[in-house]
Amino acid sequence: MNRSMTTALTAVALLAGGGAIAAPKTMKDPMVGGAAMYPTKTIVENAVNSKDHTTLVAAVKAADLVDTLSGSGPFTVFAPTNAAFAKLPAGTVDTLVKPENKATLTGILTYHVVPGRITSADIAANAKAHGGTATYTTVQGEPLMFKKAMGGFMIMDGKGDMGKITIPNVYQSNGVIHVIDTVMMP
Repeated sequence: MNRSMTTALTAVALLAGGGAIAAPKTMKDPMVGGAAMYPTKTIVENAVNSKDHTTLVAAVKAADLVDTLSGSGPFTVFAPTNAAFAKLPAGTVDTLVKPENKATLTGILTYHVVPGRITSADIAANAKAHGGTATYTTVQGEPLMFKKAMGGFMIMDGKGDMGKITIPNVYQSNGVIHVIDTVMMP
């Protein structure tokens, strides 16, 4: 990622609330992909330990977003699992991580990031205030929508494809992760 895009992402995040955010002290460190997620670590520091997010971590590295997602944030990341990436057509991930496709990959990954620290309670309140659908603008610039369903929240991209938040509210020092079961496409 070029310096101006990194600066822009950081500026957007700082405008959205800035500063590191720790999880409430009453919460137990959740397990994601067989690893404890520590609220004192950054999004990247935790994600690299999740066996369920190796594809996402490789994509973040290929898009040069490691430094950005290690920054102060706060960021809300809707983190697709390896199984979510496996749902994409064969060869899609291999194609996206090629250097010549970096801009496309960056667009897809930043479509999974919302500035600020958005919890499931925030999503619920937003949905209640807006007729059952919460909408958040991603760092990529396009919206993601959320609706309550099946005991949690469904996530919908701009194309109408839907997924589910499978693990909400995984607090990080620089934001929060919500694990999702589908890759969202702008």
